[in-house]
Amino acid sequence: MKSKFFSCLILMTTVLISCAQNTSKEAVTLSAAAYKEAILKKGVQVLDVRTASEFSGGHIQHALQANWLDKKEFTDRTQHLDKSVPVYVYCQAGGRSASAQAYLTEQGYNVINLEGGMSNWKMNNFPVEGNGDKPQMRVIDFEKTIASNDYVLVDVGAEWCPPCRKMLPVLAELKQKAAHPYYFLAVDGGIDIEVMKSIHSEGLPTFILYQHGKEVWRNQGITTLAAFNAALK
Repeated sequence: MKSKFFSCLILMTTVLISCAQNTSKEAVTLSAAAYKEAILKKGVQVLDVRTASEFSGGHIQHALQANWLDKKEFTDRTQHLDKSVPVYVYCQAGGRSASAQAYLTEQGYNVINLEGGMSNWKMNNFPVEGNGDKPQMRVIDFEKTIASNDYVLVDVGAEWCPPCRKMLPVLAELKQKAAHPYYFLAVDGGIDIEVMKSIHSEGLPTFILYQHGKEVWRNQGITTLAAFNAALK
C-alpha cells in the first residue's frame, strides 16, 4: 500500500514539474505598443525574419535580418545572436516569426514575438526605416575603384546582418593595425545587388582583397585580424 502511495506521489510530482516546465516555455507575444516599449531597453536584439527585399521595403529601427524561409541563411546568421540578451522577432503578419520563435527558443534564446507583425506595427503608425530609395552602386564605379588603387579590401555586408555587426570591432582594429595600407570599399548586401552578382558574393559578410585590380584573397563569414593581415602581407 505504501509502495503504491509513493509511486503515485512520484508520478504526480513528475507531472507537476513537467507542467511547470512547459508553462515556463510558453511563447511570449506582445502587442505592438508593448513591443515598441520593450525594444527601447538597452541591449535588446530585434530580429526581422522576413526576406531581404521585404526588409528593404521598411523595417523597425536597428533590426537585424535573417530570412526564416531560407534555413541556411537563418541558421548562419542567428548563431551569432547573444543568448544572454532577449531577442524580439517579427515578420509581416506574425506567422513566420512565431515559427522562428519556437526554433530559437529550442536553441536556448529568450524570444518575444510581435503580435500581428509589421502590418500591426504600421497600423499603429509606429516608425519604420527603409533603404528602398537608396541607389545601387554601379558595377562600373566598383570596377574603377578596384582598378585605381593598389590594394582594395571589399566588405560585402549590412548593418542588419548579425555576423557583420560582430565584425565591426575587428575592422576598426584593422584600420589601426593593418599590415599594409589599403583602400576600404563597403558594398551593401541589401542594396548593391548587381555588384554582388558581378563578384559572385553569395553570403554575408564576404571580404575580398584586390591587388592591382585582381582578386588575391577572399573569405566569407567571421574573419580574424590575423587572417586579414596575413592576406595583406
